[in-house]
Amino acid sequence: MPMSSSPEPVLDANLAVALNALLAEQSVTRAAARLHTSPAAMSRTLARLRRILQDPLLVRAGQTMVPTPRAQALRDEAASVVRRLGALLTPGAGVDPAVLRGTFTLQAADLVGAALAPGLLRLAGQEAPGVSLRFRAEEWEAGPALRDGRIDLEIGSIDHVDPETRVEELVTLRMAAAVRPGHPLTEGPLTPDRLAAAEHVVVSRRGRFTGPLDSALAERNLHRRVAVVLPGHLAAMTLAARSDVVCLVPTAPPGAAASPLTDAATALGLRLLDIPLPLPPLAIGMAWHPRHAADGGHRWLRGAVRRTLRASGGPTG
Repeated sequence: MPMSSSPEPVLDANLAVALNALLAEQSVTRAAARLHTSPAAMSRTLARLRRILQDPLLVRAGQTMVPTPRAQALRDEAASVVRRLGALLTPGAGVDPAVLRGTFTLQAADLVGAALAPGLLRLAGQEAPGVSLRFRAEEWEAGPALRDGRIDLEIGSIDHVDPETRVEELVTLRMAAAVRPGHPLTEGPLTPDRLAAAEHVVVSRRGRFTGPLDSALAERNLHRRVAVVLPGHLAAMTLAARSDVVCLVPTAPPGAAASPLTDAATALGLRLLDIPLPLPPLAIGMAWHPRHAADGGHRWLRGAVRRTLRASGGPTG
């Protein structure tokens, strides 16, 4: 016959705290004062402890109470248990980045990864030399990578998160038309008609040919020709630097500080032209699962990303 298992005893941590106070004070009144309760309540707790431990614990000797041999044997252990309980139920202390060890996995588009990597590596080297960084490309279709724990942080245009995901906006950018030096569009003012007449490269990891620019052109009965669709901005900007196609790239709004996200076009020698059409702004943010919200190492990572993307003087909230 299978052996019957007895139910596990219900543990009451308050009894351990009370036992420690009673054994340390050897007085119901003083133990009650120590735990901010009444002598009557502490007397009832002592009675309960006596029943559980089957020992009187404290007995009267004249005007005082003295511990039994069992109580004396339990005194140090009770104090140790209460100390461990205190440590267990104390909020975690801040983590010193210098002692962090391990790898953080970040998911980002190629342009975001290229903008982040140098600054993050520099901060890690200065503050958290035991940390390694692994960048993953954006998933083709929105997936539960944060929920599944396959990535620690997603950075970019956050538009497909699980309901519990935490999201923080980092910078807001606008789109500009990037062309090679000497491109025909650099001669004279850029108009919607001239922009539509040029050949374009579209960036879409899903392979889409259209975007917000097409909607804005359609309102003026204009249509652009998309010559090629590429999955990443870096490839598209490289193509624009070597041909006559136009590539839309994120850049800082007028009057705003530059962002590392806008440096790649400049590095390729591209000219950035203001688009004479109302296009929606591009919000770049980071997203993480709440399991990491209070983790000290992850908080350092989020702060490092925040500092890197706002390195040129953006808001620091």
